[in-house]
Amino acid sequence: MHPASKFLPDNFDSQPIGLIAGKGLYPILMAERIRAAGIPLRLISFLGETEQNLINSTPDSDHLQLKVGQLGKLLKSLNYLGCKYAVMAGQITPKRLFNGLQPDLKALAILNNIKIKNAETIFGAIATEIEASGVEMLDARSLLDDQLASEGLMTPGKIKVSKEFIEHGIKVAKGITELDIGQGAVVRKGTVLAVEAYEGTDPMLKRAGNFKTDGLIFVKTVKRKQNYRFDVPVFGERTLEVMLESGIQTAALEVGRVIMLDKMKLLKRAAKLKIELIGYS
Repeated sequence: MHPASKFLPDNFDSQPIGLIAGKGLYPILMAERIRAAGIPLRLISFLGETEQNLINSTPDSDHLQLKVGQLGKLLKSLNYLGCKYAVMAGQITPKRLFNGLQPDLKALAILNNIKIKNAETIFGAIATEIEASGVEMLDARSLLDDQLASEGLMTPGKIKVSKEFIEHGIKVAKGITELDIGQGAVVRKGTVLAVEAYEGTDPMLKRAGNFKTDGLIFVKTVKRKQNYRFDVPVFGERTLEVMLESGIQTAALEVGRVIMLDKMKLLKRAAKLKIELIGYS
């Protein structure tokens, strides 16, 4: 196991990592950890997606910006920046697949060969192309070992919901991952209220909140054969706020697999909002 992170390959040699950065805090946190470990960081950002403060913190010589869909340029950028490794972090706005995507010839060739288009098939094809170019894709949890969901109740107090209902939620969430639908579900006392699809977690939580009832449990999980090079589930403060707006007071997160962004701050905020966060395995 590599001393910096159990998710890094054993032969990792601290050569430059190309951070392929989408939206939100996740890529910012990843960039901080790469730099703190003394590993050279190279940033590939996306126009209209990557947070500007991450871009501003990176020297121009270590950064290239692309439009979403420029896969050929992405491969050339990793090579130009001298990246031995690459890691994907942060979401790309889901609707861009249908509106605003500007695919180059490389991307068009891949999209035309994918019959069923979801996160796994699209990002899996991209990861395969990156590795075929000689750049090793890293586990998207690399260097974030302390940011993962941990076993049991992570917030103060006692668990408020029945173990039976949590287990039902886990079963439902696991079921939809096997069908490549999404990575989360909201249940209430044995009833499925909402499942996550391509629109993402927050819209699903809002739909569940429309029932205006109590005892709702949000479950976040990964599929049985999850590819950890991409589409690793994250739980952040924005999701916590949407839970509050939707009247959902319990979240169950899979241990060692769901990334909790800025975990200590997140747990303090959850405690203040009286939302319980539970890790399950």
